[in-house]
Amino acid sequence: MRIVELSDHPGDMLLETRGRRAADAQRERLQFEDALARHRKRVARAVEARDHARAQRRWWAWLRAALAARRARRQAPVAPPVAVRASDQVDILTAGVEGEQLVAAGLGHVLGDEWTLMRGYRNRRGEIDHLLLGPRGLFAIEGKHRNATVACSGDQWWFTKYDRYGNPVERGQMTDRRGRSPSVQLNEPASQLEDFLRSRGHRVAIQRVVLLTHPRSRLGNCTSPTVHIATSTSHVINLLNGSPPATTADELAQLERLIIRDHRYHETRRSR
Repeated sequence: MRIVELSDHPGDMLLETRGRRAADAQRERLQFEDALARHRKRVARAVEARDHARAQRRWWAWLRAALAARRARRQAPVAPPVAVRASDQVDILTAGVEGEQLVAAGLGHVLGDEWTLMRGYRNRRGEIDHLLLGPRGLFAIEGKHRNATVACSGDQWWFTKYDRYGNPVERGQMTDRRGRSPSVQLNEPASQLEDFLRSRGHRVAIQRVVLLTHPRSRLGNCTSPTVHIATSTSHVINLLNGSPPATTADELAQLERLIIRDHRYHETRRSR
């Protein structure tokens, strides 16, 4: 299977987020060192005043200076806490990157060079993690790397996370930053891509798959889903095998060129 890297949005965001965290940590460290230097100067001045008063046997002045030195020592700045774990955003981005790598590896072990995996396609309606193009058609795959049981009703999605004893510990809706469920998040850019390819003479029906990539992901009750839902790349392979041959080698090459061109067009618009 050939891999065409159109963009690496999760990876870029992860690097950017880690860079911001490192810059924030550096700034906090410099602020602490500056505050510590000022604190040491205050303590040194208080101690100097105390010792000077003692040398002159000015006992009331010595007592006031000794108390001032003690207060100054107690007002030492607190060092910034050491981050022992990544932020929630870094966790989410790291999981996304890991999930995308699992998808590429799982498909690559099975599919031959007649298949092409285009990663990170984007248009005006959003991003598609993977576009898999081959003799049996075009498949849009959205990966979700979540350790939870996922349920859906149409385009409404929920997750339930359980502890090791099987007790539910967290529930919520599955949405992206724009409030879209995984199926809407996939269907919107996939439908626009279909329209674009149709306008160029290729009436290709894109099959849409939301793939739960975490090894402990489970699929709960799903009614009237608007996309295929899979819990492993083997499920995706079964979907491919169940699809009739639909595309010639010549059309595959044309579709790949059109998809790459469309992605670059929208990337250029975004940069402007």
